[in-house]
Amino acid sequence: MKKWLNNNKLYLIGAILGAMAGYLYWQQVGCASGTCAITSKPVNSTLYGTLMGALLLGMFKKEKKEQAIKEEDKINEHDI
Repeated sequence: MKKWLNNNKLYLIGAILGAMAGYLYWQQVGCASGTCAITSKPVNSTLYGTLMGALLLGMFKKEKKEQAIKEEDKINEHDI
């Protein structure tokens, strides 16, 4: 469990920050008419923020060198 948490630390931090940002956006801006799909309810806005935050910070996760080398070898094998 500890290894999984260390491997996915950026995703988790992004999800937490995104959830807070999504909820705050609903609270401060929101949608007065109720017709907005994302910002009409706090649950929708929070879940959307969670997803976007996790994806945003997940972009900065570095790959291990061994994985990158193996993937590069697979690509080179297909070229031959």
